[in-house]
This record gives sequence, C-alpha cells and structure tokens, in this order.
Amino acid sequence: MVISTSLIRGGIYLANLNPSKGSEPGKIRPVLVMQNDWLNEVNHPTVIILPLSTVLIDEAEPLRFRLTPREKLLKPSDVLCDQIRALDIRRITSECLTTLNHEELKAVENNVAQIIGLSINNTLN
Repeated sequence: MVISTSLIRGGIYLANLNPSKGSEPGKIRPVLVMQNDWLNEVNHPTVIILPLSTVLIDEAEPLRFRLTPREKLLKPSDVLCDQIRALDIRRITSECLTTLNHEELKAVENNVAQIIGLSINNTLN
C-alpha cells in the first residue's frame, strides 16, 4: 500500500525497503526523512532517508543514533546513519509516525557528516 502524504524532514515513516541486497536493510521498516523540505514540498519523485532498526547496538555512534519510543514509534530504535539512500517516494507506506526534535536531528546530521566526510555548521537552520 502506498500512502500519498506530504513528507517532512525529520519525520519518521514506514517504507518498503524490499528487495534488499547483501547487508542493506530490507522489509517494511521505519525510515527517517533527511531530504530538505523544499524538495518534499514539490513532490520530488525520490526521497533521501535513513532506515531505523530495532536491533539495538549500544555505543555505536556515529554509525547509529538511538531513539526512544514516542507517538507511533513503539519500540526503541537505532537510526542507521551509515545506510543513507534515496527511495522512490512510492515506497513510503504510512503517514508520519513521529518526528525528531531539533537536537536529535542535529545529532543525526553530525553522525552522517562524520561518515561521509562532510563538514557542517550546526548554527544554520
């Protein structure tokens, strides 16, 4: 089932990541939208995401960032910061489950920046 929804940066949605290859995360799972809202607002055909996992690994930053359950995210989850990918927007299968707060989103951005060797300035919005 494909949900036609307006995606927001920092929002967590369910997405169908099948089929997967090798060590890529698969199945229907929560994903964090990392793409800028200006692309989300124009219904860009793809969306940049980070998958979540309920298989938790402690002290795994910057590869992972831990989220606590809230709203419709029912289990503790790790954001897989090293698994950034673009999905066809039709793979999104739910409305927004929850959103990250500003501090959480900045921490995830820092993790991704470290992984891909990008220097970012966290004073920008």
